[in-house]
Amino acid sequence: MNLEKYIRNVPDFPVKGIQFKDITTLAKEHAPFKESCDRIINHFKDKGITKVAAIEARGYVWGGVIAYQLGAGFVLIRKPGKLPADIISEEYELEYGTDKIEMHKGAIEKDEKVLIFDDLLATGGTAKAACNLIEKAGGIVAGIAFVVELTGSLHGRDKIKGYKIYSLLDIPVEE
Repeated sequence: MNLEKYIRNVPDFPVKGIQFKDITTLAKEHAPFKESCDRIINHFKDKGITKVAAIEARGYVWGGVIAYQLGAGFVLIRKPGKLPADIISEEYELEYGTDKIEMHKGAIEKDEKVLIFDDLLATGGTAKAACNLIEKAGGIVAGIAFVVELTGSLHGRDKIKGYKIYSLLDIPVEE
C-alpha cells in the first residue's frame, strides 16, 4: 500500500515557509492506519521492547496501538505544564524555534528497552530530546520509529546518529 498518498501537505504551517506533512489524513482511513501500525509493530515485535514512549500529540495515536500490540507499557512525552506529577524535561531546537518536552519521573525504569515513536522526523531535535529523557531515566533506547522522515536539507538523522531508526516514508524536503 502506498501510504504517502494519504499524507496531506499544509503550506505555511505552523509558520510561513514550512510545508507541514499532516498524517491525520492517513489515520482517518482504517486500511492505511492499520498498515502503518502493523509495519512498525512487525519491525519491533522481537526486540524485547518493554515501553513505548510517544511524543505529543499525533504520536499518541500510533504509540498506544504499538504499545498494546507489543505487550509493552505506554509513556507520554508532553509539552511543558501538561503532566501533573514530578517531571524530567529536555529543551531542543525546531526548524522554526525552540521547545521543551517533559516526561514523568519514574515512567521509565532502569535498563528498560524503550521504543520512541513520533509522527515525523524533521531536524531530529524532538527525537534527540526524547532519547535524552529516556536515558536520563535510566532506560535504553531500543529504537525510534516515525511515520514520515523528511529527507534532504534538514538532516534529521544526523542528530540521532547511533540509534536504530525506522521510518515508513521518506519524503524529500523541497530545497
